[in-house]
Parts: sequence; structure tokens; C-alpha cells
Amino acid sequence: MYPPHLVAPMKAQLTDAGFTELLTAADVDNFMENQKGTAVIVINSVCGCAAGTCRPGVLASLANATIKPDQLVTVFAGVDTEATQRMREHIPMPPSSPSIALYKNGELAHFVERHHIEGRSAEMIAQHLGMVYDELCATEA
Repeated sequence: MYPPHLVAPMKAQLTDAGFTELLTAADVDNFMENQKGTAVIVINSVCGCAAGTCRPGVLASLANATIKPDQLVTVFAGVDTEATQRMREHIPMPPSSPSIALYKNGELAHFVERHHIEGRSAEMIAQHLGMVYDELCATEA
């Protein structure tokens, strides 16, 4: 568990941009049970690739997108452990942090694992997510 004062700026990078923090398992369950439209879920972390490419890439993708997801949420691995564990139970992929899940109408539609984040620039991540938004968010099913 990381000290709250240490991770506050890392959390704020997303929450200041409109992401809702899910802090408990109940928060995650409520969100997942009611998820409609499109959603970006960022599993945040303290690692260098989260700071250097994941968070900046996600933020750039949203700043540059003409079509954006309806909902933005985040959990923080190593800090909000209960919420992160519950979110991982909802994502049918191996645990990965940081990572980015895109849901559409309650179904996982796209997942960006840590190994797709490491070694890539924030710009590459932003471009990739922009293409995903264009595909997933353009039409509502």
C-alpha cells in the first residue's frame, strides 16, 4: 500500500480530467452493473510507464478525440486494492497495471495491457485509443 500523499498527484492527473475514482468493491459493482454506452476504465499505478505513457496517452486521446467515450473511470492498483481486485474480476484478462479497458454496454470491447503500454510513447497510445474510440463510440448498439 502506498501512502495517500504520494499517490494523490497520480490520481489527480486523471480525476482532474473528469475520471471518476472507484474506491471500493461496491463502487466497482455499481458501475459495472449500470454501465451503458461506452466507458474507458484505467487501472492506474505508480510505475514509470503509468506516469510516462499511460496517463498522458489516455489524456491526449481524450483531448484529441472527436468521438469520446460516455464514461471515464479509474481504480488505482496498490492503493485502492479492494476496488482494483473487484475490477480485475470484471475484466476477463490477466491482471495488468497499468492497463486500459474499454467497455461498451457492459461488455469488454478492447483491452490495452501493460505490455502494450511499456515501450510505447504517449502519442502512440493516444493514437491507438483514438482509433478505438472512433470504432466503438461512433455507433450505439
